Amino acid sequence: MSALRIDVWSDVVCPWCYIGKRRLESALDRFDHADQVEVHWHSFQLDPAHLKGHRRPVFETLAQKTGAPIAQVRAMVQQVTDLAAAEGLTYDLERAVSVNTIDAHRLSHLAAAHGLGDRMHERLLRAHLCEGEVVDDRDTLVRLGAEVGVPEDETRRMLDGDTYDDAVQADVREARRYGATGVPFFVLNRAYGVSGAQSADTFLSALRTAHADTAPTSR
Repeated sequence: MSALRIDVWSDVVCPWCYIGKRRLESALDRFDHADQVEVHWHSFQLDPAHLKGHRRPVFETLAQKTGAPIAQVRAMVQQVTDLAAAEGLTYDLERAVSVNTIDAHRLSHLAAAHGLGDRMHERLLRAHLCEGEVVDDRDTLVRLGAEVGVPEDETRRMLDGDTYDDAVQADVREARRYGATGVPFFVLNRAYGVSGAQSADTFLSALRTAHADTAPTSR
């Protein structure tokens, strides 16, 4: 039987994306046919207009975007942090730094070429959301890539040019064709869309529906 394909669009600085990833994984742990599932990660930039090289604390960025005072931003962030904690994630958004994520996404594509796409995306999410790493910093990206098995010299060469830039933009265009306006965004077997960090039960239901539609019918 053919594999059940899951395509996921995500940004490495998106707190809801990490929560959604964990909830999908929880659903897969309960899915009887998890061994037939293939997960493919795709790039999406929540703020592609963010100037390359410009860095500032996430709290300041959120305050400017929402027009809310810092105290209100802190309350909003605490709600997300508590939801992440319920999924076993320890967010430290006080230390998080807003950056342009194009180079981090290009690194994810390079890692995927080595069969390390999932591990790379996981590492970048944790680096930004939990560890306060600056994920547009060249040396940081080289180090994070090496941690999951991407050769350092390949990462440096990639960062020196524009390799995988087209692949990132192609991912974003594909998400738009599916109607995605934000992330996380999940598509099962190119037919069933799940938008947002839904509950593990919702993911499990979608998995079972997609699997039933691909299962051979008995005669």
